[in-house]
Amino acid sequence: MTAQAATVPGILGLVLKGSHAHEGMVTEHSDHDVYAIVSDEQEAALAGFADCRTADLDLVVTTVEGFRRLDGLERYGIARGRVLLDRLDGEIASIVAAKGRLEAEEASRAAAAWLDAYSNSHYRSVKNARDGHPLAAHLDAGDSIGFLLDFLFALDRRPRPYNKYLTWELERFPLPGWDAPELLATIGRIAAHGDRDLQRQMFGQVEAVAREAGHGPVLDEWGEDLHLMRPRQ
Repeated sequence: MTAQAATVPGILGLVLKGSHAHEGMVTEHSDHDVYAIVSDEQEAALAGFADCRTADLDLVVTTVEGFRRLDGLERYGIARGRVLLDRLDGEIASIVAAKGRLEAEEASRAAAAWLDAYSNSHYRSVKNARDGHPLAAHLDAGDSIGFLLDFLFALDRRPRPYNKYLTWELERFPLPGWDAPELLATIGRIAAHGDRDLQRQMFGQVEAVAREAGHGPVLDEWGEDLHLMRPRQ
């Protein structure tokens, strides 16, 4: 593909993401997820390939600025993407690298929001367990794990990986201050069983980390409810 693209002047870059960009994650079912970055003039000419999906290829065609603006769920995939072609003297590679590092202010805002969302789901889970609603408690516990991961990665100014790559990411790029195998085991048990005491233990660890990072005011908004959320003495 790279050799063919090299013959098309309008293609300025190629970036591979997904399983083929994560060492050891390829299976017999893995297709190739590729961004083709093109010039503004070529965007219309290549529009017919924008939604090209086959058993082996998932191709997204975008301009340089369009590629730069991609965010949200796309951010992690790009951040761990592999640059196959860069005709812009490193600009494509620079965009890919930037996706892996949140700006400090952006990361702080995101962390505060995710911390509050995590606290909310955690509180609902332990409250529902207390009040005799086991299914609701379990579902809320599962929700809390996603928000927790968003918070922890935002604290490290990184986009949260897709669930598929969470273990891969933490094994290679651990979160500062967290033991990766222990963290994975704990969230796995919470997701599987909704264990109330384990949730509280996790919240105790998160509270300490959050306050050290300057997010204490977010937690203080919970007032007396923190007693229900914290580990039992």
